[in-house]
Amino acid sequence: MKRALGVFWVIALHGLCAGDAQAETSCRSQDARIVVELEAHLLVLCDRGKAVETFGVRLGHAGVGKSRAGDDKTPVGTYPLGRPRASKQYGIFIPIGYPTAEQRKKGYTGGSIGVHGPDRRAKWLGRWVNTFDSTNGCVGLAKDEEMKRIAKWVRTTKARTIELR
Repeated sequence: MKRALGVFWVIALHGLCAGDAQAETSCRSQDARIVVELEAHLLVLCDRGKAVETFGVRLGHAGVGKSRAGDDKTPVGTYPLGRPRASKQYGIFIPIGYPTAEQRKKGYTGGSIGVHGPDRRAKWLGRWVNTFDSTNGCVGLAKDEEMKRIAKWVRTTKARTIELR
């Protein structure tokens, strides 16, 4: 039993350190922007080429690579980031400008994609909300407090870009 717990903690700590290392390499641009490392399920607030803060996220339950409405996938690419707004369903919602004009020309469809807090019906789960990818294509945070910090940062820095990669 002790050995199993030891292995668990080594894996958990490795995940935390890997997330920190990932965040440091995420911020290539000098402007304020959000970067979502899709494979790592990590949202990074970037400013002046440095990671300001990181958050674990959940993605679309059908994976990534959104190309049509209703495919339940999270898009990949660089998009305009809207202003944070109140949401009855998610507490706070920050719109992502998917699809871009170029993607529309290629036949991509859909919309209503954003970064948001936990669904009001499941927020009591806290961090457990992020156990499984469960959004319809959005980038979901587990806690309202995290979304409040992100929304405040977006407003303060006037960040207008999000990279989903």
